[in-house]
Amino acid sequence: MSCARFLISGKVQGVFFRASAREEAVRLGLSGYARNLADGRVEVVADGPAEAVQELERWLWQGPPAAHVDEVARSEYSGAVAKGFAVG
Repeated sequence: MSCARFLISGKVQGVFFRASAREEAVRLGLSGYARNLADGRVEVVADGPAEAVQELERWLWQGPPAAHVDEVARSEYSGAVAKGFAVG
């Protein structure tokens, strides 16, 4: 099992990034959340099998069609993660 926090920068707000990330995370069987940050980035926390978290990370570099991702910064996450995947 793996739990990671991703900070995604670029054109990632207003392009359905959070909803698309949720769809991908649910498809991969991950728990966590995606939310916009005040500085224009999107934060994604994902918890589940390491391979699935890695696959989500690869997807985050692409995002939905209207997004333009400049950077995906990954760090380990040790906070509590509720079951399911929320969009905030």
